[in-house]
Amino acid sequence: MAVVRFTVNGKAHSLNVEAERPLREVLREELGLTGVKYGCGEGRCRACTVLLDGKPAISCILPVRAADGKTIVTIEGLARNGRLHPVQQAFLDEDAMQCGYCTAGMILTAAALLERTPKPTDAQIIEGMNGNLCRCCGYPRIIAAVRRAAGLPAKPTEGASGAQND
Repeated sequence: MAVVRFTVNGKAHSLNVEAERPLREVLREELGLTGVKYGCGEGRCRACTVLLDGKPAISCILPVRAADGKTIVTIEGLARNGRLHPVQQAFLDEDAMQCGYCTAGMILTAAALLERTPKPTDAQIIEGMNGNLCRCCGYPRIIAAVRRAAGLPAKPTEGASGAQND
């Protein structure tokens, strides 16, 4: 057992836990932050993504000891003063979720991307989101949500020529 100290969503914590225990497990089971999802358990889907000192971290394979002294943000801590983060709002506005399982990881990854690159190109969005898997294949709406959160103009939908099919 080890004492691990970190700040989660603005609140300081000191926990006596097994140092090699996955951060995802500690956040969910010790702190009740169920927005941190278990997807694959192997770091391949990124449903478990949290922000560790502002950078996306795959919490299912990250030992809790690696978070000692760091600042963690989960989906529960992204909103401020009762207002959704712009990425959260954009995901709602674009209906960029279906089952919702990947959504927390997608939103946190997108928030970190926009912090680094406020006006990304579509190629930068795709590269920045690469590795976050959506089993419902909602990628076009996810990209649209990231564009909206960045304040970029919406792209016309495919086949939206205004012509009617009779």
